[in-house]
Amino acid sequence: MPADTLLSDHELMLAVRDGDLDSLGVLFERHHGPLFGFLVKLTGDRTAAEDITQTVFQRMLKYRHTYRDEGQFASWMYHLARRCAADHFRRSNAAPAATDPLDLEAHADDRPLADESAAKNDDHALLRHALGRLDRDDREILLLSRFQELSFAEIATILECSVGAAKVRAHRALRELRDIYLQLQKENLS
Repeated sequence: MPADTLLSDHELMLAVRDGDLDSLGVLFERHHGPLFGFLVKLTGDRTAAEDITQTVFQRMLKYRHTYRDEGQFASWMYHLARRCAADHFRRSNAAPAATDPLDLEAHADDRPLADESAAKNDDHALLRHALGRLDRDDREILLLSRFQELSFAEIATILECSVGAAKVRAHRALRELRDIYLQLQKENLS
């Protein structure tokens, strides 16, 4: 196993900052998937998310000298990602699209619990649809806290706010998501 794969993200980014550009490849391998997933959910557009993900890693290289010796690589990366996404929306003059629900066409299933599985899939699709209806800031904080599982201290750093403000924003966004979900559920029953 190469020695650089044993290093922490922070140590790798310090190496990149100091000129070891190969270490960025290790960071790319570790974080490309989660970052892409975050951006797909944020933008609702896989192509845009791919482009933004590439831009984030390009900016990591370009702005490597701005990385501080404080050990919060994920916070720094998601902060760059937010800026890259904002630049993308500003350039394209478009708001993020609602996340497309997966194609949940009914398929015959002989398993005894097929109806429960279908109901669960419908609930997931409804939740993705509700998430897509949130405004970008609310969707962003829920993605960071619930899907990327970042701490509120990390989220506060990314969003440039206090930990308390990040918690309040997450709570309000979760409440808004619940309201949208319940409204969609009610519409589906009608």
